[in-house]
Amino acid sequence: MPGPMSTTASQSNLSFLQELGLEGTLSGAYNGQWLETSGSELVSYSPADGKAIATVKQATAAEYEAVVEGAREAFLRWREIPGPVRGEYVRRIGHALRQKKEALGKLVTWEMGKIYQEGLGEVQEAIDIADFAVGQSRMLYGLTMQSERPQHHMRETWHPLGVVGVISAFNFPAAVWAWNSMLAMVCGDSTLWKPSSQTPLTAIAMNKIAASVLEPDGLGGVLSLVIGPGREVGELMLDDKRVPLISATGSCAMGKRVAERLASRYGRTILELGGNNAVVVMEDADLEMAARSIFFGAVGTSGQRCTSTRRVLVQSGVKEVLVKRLLELYGKVRIGNPLDGATLMGPMVNQGAIDDTLAAIEEVKKAGGEILCGGEVIQPEGLESGFYMTPCIATAQNEWQIVQDETFGPLLYIIEVKDLDDALQKHNDVPQGLSSSIFTMNVRHAERFLSAAGSDCGIANVNIGTSGAEIGGAFGGEKETGGGRESGSDAWKAYMRRQTNTVNWGAELPLAQGIQFDID
Repeated sequence: MPGPMSTTASQSNLSFLQELGLEGTLSGAYNGQWLETSGSELVSYSPADGKAIATVKQATAAEYEAVVEGAREAFLRWREIPGPVRGEYVRRIGHALRQKKEALGKLVTWEMGKIYQEGLGEVQEAIDIADFAVGQSRMLYGLTMQSERPQHHMRETWHPLGVVGVISAFNFPAAVWAWNSMLAMVCGDSTLWKPSSQTPLTAIAMNKIAASVLEPDGLGGVLSLVIGPGREVGELMLDDKRVPLISATGSCAMGKRVAERLASRYGRTILELGGNNAVVVMEDADLEMAARSIFFGAVGTSGQRCTSTRRVLVQSGVKEVLVKRLLELYGKVRIGNPLDGATLMGPMVNQGAIDDTLAAIEEVKKAGGEILCGGEVIQPEGLESGFYMTPCIATAQNEWQIVQDETFGPLLYIIEVKDLDDALQKHNDVPQGLSSSIFTMNVRHAERFLSAAGSDCGIANVNIGTSGAEIGGAFGGEKETGGGRESGSDAWKAYMRRQTNTVNWGAELPLAQGIQFDID
């Protein structure tokens, strides 16, 4: 059972709301200016204490139309600005985020529920991707190619795509937008952001900070925002041909719907969907390192990361020792107010998240699994309300349906494996394919895990956990995770259109493949 709970006698100081301009009833639509919205009121509640933080007046279909038109008009101007100049705007946005890092970190923590260290880390991700994008603005490289025709030159160039739609989830209310928008900006695109209805205030705060850089030059519409129900403004975005690309983060079911709708109008998608991430632990592993990595991967963000560790595939010879150490670590988890520096695990995002996790635990019991610890709803001392539960460890079999389905909460499965062959078979035998890792001191095991015959995930690690990716690498997964890539490497290409050019600088008109088509 988890040990001492972090305690707070009173609600934390929320002065950061004033610092970020989140007072009164806020507009849910921005297209270079904050619009007067006429939709229903959306109250943002903190999962930490269940109390209202602020209210947002949501956008209607009419206000969505004004926002998307503003984003389109901004794109037509923005695409003509040289890439390095666009990068300079992004540099200044990154600097503005640095100045508000502490306040933003507290906002992410209070509105979403992740602990303050993770809130700060998320804002740092936004800053880091801005820095990355500044450099990328001078490296939107194409190719030169040899033509088979004399006095001809071939090349490949990349051009801005248009309005990029971003649909983000509650668990990373700041970073995912930044991953997309900072790259889209340097590529010459404008961005239309629809955030999760669970975390609208973080979206407004991030947009306000970015707008402070863009608005003085009349470029605020480059980063537009629309807050409204998915069944209304979200559906409009999916079918809007003015939005050629939508980057969506969420469940596999949500991603399938987005993919089908975009494909029907020949739109593009970047999909970052569910994960069922596993850590393989071999008998030659550094077990302390493995245990600590699993602990952070499973408990961090209360198990509500797409890269959270869901399964531990442990070789039989070290299973008992590893589980014993995990139980020791779980017994020391301090659960409570996420703004308290002593807290290691904050609340779930809402009651529905708790209910889903509890239902999954019951399914594990029915299937024959043993609950080794946790899985109880609690109320930490010093908090009158909020959505808290203890993290759970259970034994399981990989083929059980409940294991095959992702549970978005602090539920960790211990699955015994015989050897690396058995581990790889079980590792890959789930529908999702986001993040993975192996703990081993054997270079052959490590390299096989990273080979074409190894992990089938978009992210594969050795001797680090599944959670906590850096922005320099492309982020995303395979299979039902969606196949999209965000953030680093060459992910910038998704936000641009490729064009092949052939230039004839001679006086003749030869045809390719030696075709003769002359008239005497």
